[in-house]
Amino acid sequence: MTSETNPGSQALAAEATLPASARGVDLKIVGMHCAACVSRVEEALASVTGVADATVNLATERAHLRLVRDVPVEALTRAVRMAGYDARPVSAALEDERERRERAATIATLERRLAIAVLLGAPVVVLGNLGSLPPLSAIDMSTQSWIQLALATPVQWWAGWPFVRGAWRSIVHRTADMDLLIGTGTLAAYGFSLAATVGPQAFRALGLAPHVYFDTAVVIVALILLGRRLEAGARAGTSRAMRRLMELAPRTARRASGDQVEEVALAAVRPGDLLLVRPGEKIPVDGVVVEGHSAVDRSILTGEPIPVEVAAGDVVVGATLNGAGAFRMRAERVGADSVLMQIVRLVQQAQGSKAQVARVADRVAAVFVPVVISISIAAFVLWFDFGPEPRITRALLAAVSVMIIACPCALGLATPTALIVGTGRGAELGVLVRGAEVLEAAERVDTLVFDKTGTLTHGRPEIVDVVPAPGVDAGALLETAAALEARSEHPIATAVLRAARERGRRIVEPDDFAAVPGRGVVGVVGGRVAAMGTAALMAEQAVDATPLEADRLRLEAEGKTVVVVALDGAPLGLLAAGDRIKADAPQAVARLIGEGLEVWMITGDNRRTAEAVASRVGIPTERVLAEVLPERKSAEVVRLQQRGRRVAMVGDGINDAPALAQADVGIAMGSGTDVAVEASGMTLVRADLAGVHAALALARRTMQVIRQNLFWAFAYNVVGIPVAAGALY
Repeated sequence: MTSETNPGSQALAAEATLPASARGVDLKIVGMHCAACVSRVEEALASVTGVADATVNLATERAHLRLVRDVPVEALTRAVRMAGYDARPVSAALEDERERRERAATIATLERRLAIAVLLGAPVVVLGNLGSLPPLSAIDMSTQSWIQLALATPVQWWAGWPFVRGAWRSIVHRTADMDLLIGTGTLAAYGFSLAATVGPQAFRALGLAPHVYFDTAVVIVALILLGRRLEAGARAGTSRAMRRLMELAPRTARRASGDQVEEVALAAVRPGDLLLVRPGEKIPVDGVVVEGHSAVDRSILTGEPIPVEVAAGDVVVGATLNGAGAFRMRAERVGADSVLMQIVRLVQQAQGSKAQVARVADRVAAVFVPVVISISIAAFVLWFDFGPEPRITRALLAAVSVMIIACPCALGLATPTALIVGTGRGAELGVLVRGAEVLEAAERVDTLVFDKTGTLTHGRPEIVDVVPAPGVDAGALLETAAALEARSEHPIATAVLRAARERGRRIVEPDDFAAVPGRGVVGVVGGRVAAMGTAALMAEQAVDATPLEADRLRLEAEGKTVVVVALDGAPLGLLAAGDRIKADAPQAVARLIGEGLEVWMITGDNRRTAEAVASRVGIPTERVLAEVLPERKSAEVVRLQQRGRRVAMVGDGINDAPALAQADVGIAMGSGTDVAVEASGMTLVRADLAGVHAALALARRTMQVIRQNLFWAFAYNVVGIPVAAGALY
């Protein structure tokens, strides 16, 4: 599966020209790091003749293009290079080995740059702020400046090289982003400090104190590198989620031809092939059962823990787990057309749309940088033309002072510092946050969509009701059922055995045991004939279960799975299995609704069960989305978003991954699958529903702090820049 091509995407490497008949083409984009980069690449690609539209996914670092005429590959890659980035054609649906190596190398380089910036920058900060205090005051200020220069130089020119290069790229392409802000600001601070260190006498001759600002440059470089490292890690997590989804499918299938069965690679399976699925194996592809019967565990896709009985004519889905039976199936949807691949594509598309959320600092930089540079130039011109002698000195000092005082200390650190504190506090509360854009989106959430199984409920069937027949002891009922199920691995059997142990009942092995697919089990317990299963099985065993009929119908109306237990042809009673609601679910839902949030529940389970669970946790039945297929969950989230709602999705299963990625904020339960966790923006480590409220409150508080930081950053610059330009001279 890992080499599966993306449907509609053209394998580009071997082609000089892309035909208009290609439904879509993909490019790997190298060098992006923010929303401004995404916009520039999209604009560059869209400007190429023949490209109808271009969508760039920052998370996967890929561009997807739709063509209306033949387009040379070189025209596309040249357009990207002109925008300041690199591009190459790709054909695999997911990140290939080369891309994984490149990503790992990028992260390793970032970590090295960050380590150098921290190790060498820390002494610079100490000297720059505490150098006049004992015992550092024993070192004369000139020597301190030279020490700072020696330590700050590798930070500025090696650790901070990406920002210097990015600033130059912004100048060449006449754009303004954080790289230009960081690059010009740190270079101004470093350059002025270098001059003050090398030629202090010249400064004094001009009546200027040779102050140095190396600490300003190294702090900015270190903290922005930390932010870049966190972003790179988040993007790597996105790719891991996709790979884990693909790895759910088996690598091989058993293809049957007459009496012969051969094991073939999954990629070799074609629609129409007859496949043999043995007990305990994963179903290789989507198809239809043509012979045999079994119970299939579809929880990996639907989240529902109770296996579904299948027989000839029933549809089965690839990557789900076969139970105790064996069957033959006809392959129908393979490779890119399978349900699993549809889920992969949905997650990719959703993450691509989320990746374009612009960061606050990038939006600020687009306006702030040109203004600061304009003021710096204006200050130089005005002092040079109209200032007192020495005019050139005062003009240079004013221009450099504007750049230094406007160095993005406040703007560049407003988001990362609040994010570091906010995510640290979140970790204490059991909430892991991927990045600033997640908090920004979470703050605006007004609608919550809860998955049912494993989120509002425990996600496993439990015996919730024991109803003995008149004159029968409940313990005897449980002991008989447990003995029948002692050798079974069915989830209902596991629930029965767990209930018997919790109640201290004795569990004995049956003398004989046989499963009746789709109906239940029969056997011999202590020399007596016993049966457990559906009403249809009781009828086959000549058991009159009429006295239990009213209770059975009542329990089924509550959405529970009900089985009848009989011994020697007489009914012993009923056992009802259900997915127990988490103890804190009603309180958590009530608190969220009390704060004005609109709360929904979504599930693949039947409506009767779904509404029963919703009513018990306090969700209105009109806000229950039941019998929703995995691939439709994200569509339901889109439907709410189209109504203007800002949606947070809370889930734990693989089937929730597309919806988690599509939502404005995906919140994964820490007890859930790795795929769900990595498709989400937030993870609740403790799997505690109270964490949902804590996560949203954390987002609101962190964004409030970021806005306060930005306000004071602007206030500082509004006051400081005119002073630096000489307004008070």
